[in-house]
Amino acid sequence: MPEQPDQDLSRQARGAWGEQLAAAHYRSLGYEVLDRNWRSRTGELDLVVSRGGTYVFSEVKARRTDAYGPASAAVGPAKQRRIRQLSLEWLRAHEIYAEAIRFDVVAITGTRLELIERAF
Repeated sequence: MPEQPDQDLSRQARGAWGEQLAAAHYRSLGYEVLDRNWRSRTGELDLVVSRGGTYVFSEVKARRTDAYGPASAAVGPAKQRRIRQLSLEWLRAHEIYAEAIRFDVVAITGTRLELIERAF
């Protein structure tokens, strides 16, 4: 039992590191990072970025290994529905009427980053 807090801290640290890496990657591609870890009662959006009038809602998954499958596999139908709902809440909260939105997944395994545009 004493190992659980350490594991949680390690997972949180990996998640924060992954989100930082993903934000830097989007910036290198010319995106503006608008929000990180935006929360509402419904849940949390990892990253909101934009470029050229397109708003991108990005879910970041970071794992040490792919022993339990690819990181992107953790973004199943229920998570996708929640992210869609959160994206609407974010747009309303910021009074943005976007013509183009996209849902990406950034999957990080070890130190390898994979950006999956239009993941769902």
